[in-house]
Amino acid sequence: MKKIILSLALLTAFSITTKAQLILGVKAGANFSHINTDQFNQSTLTGYQAGIFVRGGRGFFVQPELYLSGTGSNFTVQNAGKTENAKVRFTNINVPLLFGQSFGSSSLNFRIMAGPIYTGILNIDQNFSDNAKATYQDIGTYKTGTLGFQAGAGVDVGSITFDARYEGGLTKVNSAYGQRQNLFALSVGYKFL
Repeated sequence: MKKIILSLALLTAFSITTKAQLILGVKAGANFSHINTDQFNQSTLTGYQAGIFVRGGRGFFVQPELYLSGTGSNFTVQNAGKTENAKVRFTNINVPLLFGQSFGSSSLNFRIMAGPIYTGILNIDQNFSDNAKATYQDIGTYKTGTLGFQAGAGVDVGSITFDARYEGGLTKVNSAYGQRQNLFALSVGYKFL
């Protein structure tokens, strides 16, 4: 809860200091995530994201965001000669701070952006079998937060925004198995200001 309050305070402070060049909006979309690991085969899991953003600046801009997301991964685990399927799904609060450059007019604007992201894990839903958990001791032991980076591009058509981004994990979500969460996200948004 402290992280959410701090994030909202930062968004408010940023918006007050950049009043003249401020864009406030909401966004939602889909993400396609997986957790890279040294031990297991993994595949992509489709998730969601929804939240708010504030963009300040013309040309060069700063864009803090706050959104809820669902991410995770599917795994194929080899255990005692058997193949077992497993899944982990996270519910997260994400706080990226993006820096970017925009090109174009107010009716058609192209953007590139990159920056750090903090992901706080609010809930973990996993279904590893008892056999897999016994064989791989710390398989379901995940951190409560990670740091990463985002890079992407977007376009604004009037009040509608479209973004495509890649997110990479800088810290491991599970150190025992070298697990880092990565994803590709597509979103659409609406600018109020």
